[in-house]
Amino acid sequence: MSPQFTRAYLKGNKNDANDAAAICEAVSRPSMRFVPVKKQPQQDIAALHRVRAQLTKSRTALANQIRGLLGEYGIAVVGGIDRLRQALPVILEDEANGLSGMFRETLAEMAERLQWLDERCQRYERRMELVFRQDEGAKCLGQIEGVGPLIATALVAAVGNAREFKSGRELAAWLGLVPRQHSSGGRRVLLGISKRGDRYLRTLMIHGARAALRVAQRKCDPRSVWTSRIKLRRGPNVAAVALANKNARVMWALLVRGDNYRTLAAA
Repeated sequence: MSPQFTRAYLKGNKNDANDAAAICEAVSRPSMRFVPVKKQPQQDIAALHRVRAQLTKSRTALANQIRGLLGEYGIAVVGGIDRLRQALPVILEDEANGLSGMFRETLAEMAERLQWLDERCQRYERRMELVFRQDEGAKCLGQIEGVGPLIATALVAAVGNAREFKSGRELAAWLGLVPRQHSSGGRRVLLGISKRGDRYLRTLMIHGARAALRVAQRKCDPRSVWTSRIKLRRGPNVAAVALANKNARVMWALLVRGDNYRTLAAA
Protein backbone atom coordinates (compact mmCIF):
# COMPACT_ATOMS: atom_id res chain seq x y z
CA MET A 1 0.00 0.00 0.00
CA SER A 2 1.31 3.44 -0.87
CA PRO A 3 2.30 5.41 2.28
CA GLN A 4 0.51 8.53 1.03
CA PHE A 5 -2.86 6.78 1.37
CA THR A 6 -2.40 6.28 5.14
CA ARG A 7 -1.78 9.95 5.91
CA ALA A 8 -5.48 10.81 5.96
CA TYR A 9 -6.11 8.23 8.71
CA LEU A 10 -3.35 9.47 11.04
CA LYS A 11 -4.72 10.80 14.36
CA GLY A 12 -2.56 12.98 16.59
CA ASN A 13 1.18 13.35 16.29
CA LYS A 14 3.35 10.94 14.36
CA ASN A 15 4.59 8.02 16.42
CA ASP A 16 4.73 4.26 16.05
CA ALA A 17 1.37 3.62 17.75
CA ASN A 18 -0.49 6.24 15.69
CA ASP A 19 1.19 5.04 12.48
CA ALA A 20 0.13 1.44 13.17
CA ALA A 21 -3.44 2.54 13.92
CA ALA A 22 -3.56 4.57 10.69
CA ILE A 23 -2.27 1.63 8.65
CA CYS A 24 -4.85 -0.72 10.18
CA GLU A 25 -7.62 1.78 9.46
CA ALA A 26 -6.46 2.31 5.86
CA VAL A 27 -6.16 -1.42 5.17
CA SER A 28 -9.78 -1.98 6.23
CA ARG A 29 -11.16 0.48 3.65
CA PRO A 30 -12.91 -1.35 0.77
CA SER A 31 -11.74 1.16 -1.83
CA MET A 32 -8.07 1.04 -0.82
CA ARG A 33 -5.55 0.35 -3.59
CA PHE A 34 -2.59 -1.92 -2.95
CA VAL A 35 0.81 -2.28 -4.58
CA PRO A 36 1.37 -5.76 -6.09
CA VAL A 37 4.48 -7.57 -4.93
CA LYS A 38 7.10 -7.83 -7.69
CA LYS A 39 8.51 -11.18 -8.70
CA GLN A 40 12.24 -11.88 -8.79
CA PRO A 41 12.60 -11.52 -12.61
CA GLN A 42 10.94 -8.10 -12.37
CA GLN A 43 13.33 -7.06 -9.62
CA ASP A 44 16.29 -8.26 -11.69
CA ILE A 45 15.25 -6.19 -14.71
CA ALA A 46 14.47 -3.18 -12.51
CA ALA A 47 17.96 -3.41 -11.01
CA LEU A 48 19.49 -3.22 -14.49
CA HIS A 49 17.50 -0.07 -15.21
CA ARG A 50 18.35 1.58 -11.90
CA VAL A 51 22.08 0.95 -12.27
CA ARG A 52 22.07 2.19 -15.86
CA ALA A 53 20.14 5.33 -14.83
CA GLN A 54 22.71 6.05 -12.11
CA LEU A 55 25.59 5.56 -14.54
CA THR A 56 23.92 7.84 -17.09
CA LYS A 57 23.41 10.51 -14.44
CA SER A 58 27.06 10.28 -13.38
CA ARG A 59 28.18 10.50 -17.01
CA THR A 60 26.08 13.62 -17.61
CA ALA A 61 27.45 15.26 -14.46
CA LEU A 62 31.02 14.45 -15.48
CA ALA A 63 30.51 15.79 -19.01
CA ASN A 64 29.08 19.03 -17.62
CA GLN A 65 32.01 19.38 -15.24
CA ILE A 66 34.52 18.86 -18.05
CA ARG A 67 32.75 21.42 -20.20
CA GLY A 68 32.67 23.91 -17.30
CA LEU A 69 36.37 23.49 -16.49
CA LEU A 70 37.33 23.93 -20.13
CA GLY A 71 35.20 27.08 -20.27
CA GLU A 72 37.28 28.59 -17.44
CA TYR A 73 40.33 28.17 -19.68
CA GLY A 74 38.55 29.85 -22.58
CA ILE A 75 37.80 26.62 -24.48
CA ALA A 76 34.12 26.28 -25.35
CA VAL A 77 32.71 22.90 -26.38
CA VAL A 78 29.15 23.42 -27.54
CA GLY A 79 26.60 20.75 -28.31
CA GLY A 80 25.89 17.42 -26.69
CA ILE A 81 28.06 14.77 -25.15
CA ASP A 82 29.04 13.33 -28.56
CA ARG A 83 30.79 16.55 -29.54
CA LEU A 84 32.58 16.57 -26.20
CA ARG A 85 33.89 13.05 -26.82
CA GLN A 86 35.20 14.12 -30.22
CA ALA A 87 36.74 17.35 -28.90
CA LEU A 88 38.62 15.91 -25.91
CA PRO A 89 41.41 14.10 -27.88
CA VAL A 90 41.92 17.20 -30.05
CA ILE A 91 42.15 19.47 -27.00
CA LEU A 92 44.61 17.17 -25.24
CA GLU A 93 46.88 16.97 -28.30
CA ASP A 94 46.79 20.70 -29.06
CA GLU A 95 49.89 22.22 -27.46
CA ALA A 96 48.97 25.77 -28.51
CA ASN A 97 45.79 26.08 -26.43
CA GLY A 98 47.65 27.27 -23.31
CA LEU A 99 46.68 24.41 -20.98
CA SER A 100 49.16 23.57 -18.24
CA GLY A 101 50.64 20.13 -17.76
CA MET A 102 48.78 19.67 -14.48
CA PHE A 103 45.39 20.43 -16.03
CA ARG A 104 46.15 18.25 -19.07
CA GLU A 105 46.78 15.34 -16.73
CA THR A 106 43.55 16.05 -14.87
CA LEU A 107 41.63 16.38 -18.13
CA ALA A 108 43.06 13.12 -19.45
CA GLU A 109 41.97 11.31 -16.28
CA MET A 110 38.45 12.75 -16.62
CA ALA A 111 38.33 11.70 -20.27
CA GLU A 112 39.28 8.14 -19.26
CA ARG A 113 36.55 8.15 -16.63
CA LEU A 114 34.04 9.36 -19.22
CA GLN A 115 35.03 6.54 -21.53
CA TRP A 116 34.70 4.04 -18.67
CA LEU A 117 31.15 5.27 -17.96
CA ASP A 118 30.30 4.97 -21.66
CA GLU A 119 31.47 1.37 -21.69
CA ARG A 120 29.51 0.52 -18.55
CA CYS A 121 26.33 2.11 -19.94
CA GLN A 122 26.72 0.15 -23.17
CA ARG A 123 27.24 -3.05 -21.20
CA TYR A 124 23.95 -2.62 -19.34
CA GLU A 125 22.16 -1.68 -22.53
CA ARG A 126 23.37 -4.92 -24.12
CA ARG A 127 22.04 -6.85 -21.12
CA MET A 128 18.66 -5.15 -21.52
CA GLU A 129 18.70 -5.99 -25.22
CA LEU A 130 19.23 -9.64 -24.31
CA VAL A 131 16.34 -9.54 -21.82
CA PHE A 132 14.19 -7.87 -24.46
CA ARG A 133 14.84 -10.63 -27.00
CA GLN A 134 14.09 -13.36 -24.47
CA ASP A 135 10.85 -11.92 -23.08
CA GLU A 136 7.81 -12.46 -25.32
CA GLY A 137 5.81 -9.68 -23.68
CA ALA A 138 8.62 -7.17 -24.11
CA LYS A 139 9.12 -8.15 -27.75
CA CYS A 140 5.40 -7.61 -28.36
CA LEU A 141 5.57 -4.13 -26.81
CA GLY A 142 8.63 -3.28 -28.90
CA GLN A 143 6.48 -3.32 -32.05
CA ILE A 144 4.84 -0.03 -31.05
CA GLU A 145 6.23 3.18 -32.54
CA GLY A 146 8.13 5.03 -29.84
CA VAL A 147 8.71 1.92 -27.71
CA GLY A 148 12.11 0.25 -27.75
CA PRO A 149 13.94 -2.30 -25.60
CA LEU A 150 14.47 0.18 -22.75
CA ILE A 151 10.80 1.13 -22.45
CA ALA A 152 9.49 -2.38 -23.03
CA THR A 153 11.69 -4.01 -20.39
CA ALA A 154 11.10 -1.16 -17.92
CA LEU A 155 7.32 -1.53 -18.25
CA VAL A 156 7.47 -5.30 -17.86
CA ALA A 157 9.59 -4.86 -14.72
CA ALA A 158 7.29 -2.20 -13.24
CA VAL A 159 3.89 -3.63 -14.16
CA GLY A 160 4.33 -7.38 -14.43
CA ASN A 161 0.74 -8.57 -14.57
CA ALA A 162 -1.17 -5.87 -16.45
CA ARG A 163 -4.48 -7.35 -15.25
CA GLU A 164 -3.91 -5.48 -11.99
CA PHE A 165 -5.28 -2.49 -13.94
CA LYS A 166 -8.90 -2.51 -15.09
CA SER A 167 -8.17 -0.56 -18.28
CA GLY A 168 -5.44 1.10 -20.27
CA ARG A 169 -6.50 4.44 -18.85
CA GLU A 170 -5.77 3.19 -15.34
CA LEU A 171 -2.26 2.26 -16.45
CA ALA A 172 -1.80 5.70 -18.02
CA ALA A 173 -3.08 7.31 -14.81
CA TRP A 174 -0.72 5.15 -12.74
CA LEU A 175 2.16 6.45 -14.87
CA GLY A 176 1.06 10.06 -14.35
CA LEU A 177 0.22 10.66 -18.01
CA VAL A 178 -3.34 11.93 -17.45
CA PRO A 179 -4.51 15.47 -16.52
CA ARG A 180 -4.43 16.48 -12.86
CA GLN A 181 -7.80 17.60 -11.51
CA HIS A 182 -8.56 20.54 -9.20
CA SER A 183 -12.36 20.47 -9.32
CA SER A 184 -14.84 21.79 -6.79
CA GLY A 185 -18.54 22.70 -6.61
CA GLY A 186 -19.40 20.90 -9.83
CA ARG A 187 -16.78 22.89 -11.76
CA ARG A 188 -14.36 20.57 -13.51
CA VAL A 189 -10.82 21.92 -13.86
CA LEU A 190 -8.11 19.92 -15.66
CA LEU A 191 -4.49 20.96 -15.28
CA GLY A 192 -1.22 19.51 -16.53
CA ILE A 193 -0.35 15.85 -16.18
CA SER A 194 -0.35 14.47 -12.64
CA LYS A 195 3.23 13.13 -12.82
CA ARG A 196 2.38 10.35 -10.39
CA GLY A 197 3.85 6.88 -10.38
CA ASP A 198 7.20 5.79 -11.75
CA ARG A 199 9.03 8.92 -12.85
CA TYR A 200 11.77 6.96 -14.62
CA LEU A 201 9.32 4.98 -16.75
CA ARG A 202 7.22 8.05 -17.52
CA THR A 203 10.34 9.92 -18.69
CA LEU A 204 11.34 7.03 -20.96
CA MET A 205 7.88 6.86 -22.51
CA ILE A 206 7.76 10.59 -23.23
CA HIS A 207 11.24 10.52 -24.78
CA GLY A 208 10.19 7.56 -26.90
CA ALA A 209 7.11 9.47 -28.01
CA ARG A 210 9.29 12.43 -29.00
CA ALA A 211 11.37 10.13 -31.19
CA ALA A 212 8.21 8.80 -32.86
CA LEU A 213 6.95 12.35 -33.43
CA ARG A 214 10.03 13.23 -35.47
CA VAL A 215 9.15 10.67 -38.13
CA ALA A 216 5.34 10.93 -37.90
CA GLN A 217 5.21 13.82 -40.39
CA ARG A 218 6.60 11.56 -43.13
CA LYS A 219 3.88 8.92 -42.60
CA CYS A 220 0.23 8.91 -43.64
CA ASP A 221 -1.28 6.23 -41.39
CA PRO A 222 -4.11 7.33 -39.03
CA ARG A 223 -1.89 7.22 -35.94
CA SER A 224 0.78 9.46 -37.47
CA VAL A 225 -1.84 11.86 -38.85
CA TRP A 226 -3.40 12.10 -35.37
CA THR A 227 -0.09 12.91 -33.67
CA SER A 228 0.87 15.42 -36.37
CA ARG A 229 -2.41 17.27 -35.94
CA ILE A 230 -1.94 17.51 -32.18
CA LYS A 231 1.61 18.74 -32.69
CA LEU A 232 0.43 21.52 -35.03
CA ARG A 233 -2.47 22.50 -32.77
CA ARG A 234 -0.94 22.18 -29.28
CA GLY A 235 2.82 21.98 -29.78
CA PRO A 236 5.40 19.18 -29.59
CA ASN A 237 5.36 18.80 -25.79
CA VAL A 238 1.61 18.18 -25.54
CA ALA A 239 1.77 15.89 -28.56
CA ALA A 240 4.56 13.84 -26.97
CA VAL A 241 2.58 13.36 -23.75
CA ALA A 242 -0.58 12.50 -25.71
CA LEU A 243 1.31 9.87 -27.72
CA ALA A 244 2.90 8.46 -24.56
CA ASN A 245 -0.59 8.20 -23.04
CA LYS A 246 -1.87 6.36 -26.11
CA ASN A 247 1.16 4.06 -26.08
CA ALA A 248 0.48 3.19 -22.43
CA ARG A 249 -3.09 2.17 -23.28
CA VAL A 250 -1.95 0.11 -26.24
CA MET A 251 0.71 -1.58 -24.13
CA TRP A 252 -1.90 -2.53 -21.52
CA ALA A 253 -4.10 -4.07 -24.23
CA LEU A 254 -1.21 -6.07 -25.68
CA LEU A 255 -0.12 -7.41 -22.29
CA VAL A 256 -3.66 -8.36 -21.22
CA ARG A 257 -4.77 -9.91 -24.50
CA GLY A 258 -1.43 -11.37 -25.56
CA ASP A 259 -2.03 -10.01 -29.05
CA ASN A 260 0.34 -8.58 -31.64
CA TYR A 261 0.45 -4.88 -32.38
CA ARG A 262 -1.65 -3.64 -35.27
CA THR A 263 -1.21 -0.05 -36.46
CA LEU A 264 -4.80 0.46 -37.66
CA ALA A 265 -6.26 -0.94 -34.45
CA ALA A 266 -4.10 1.38 -32.35
CA ALA A 267 -5.00 4.54 -34.29
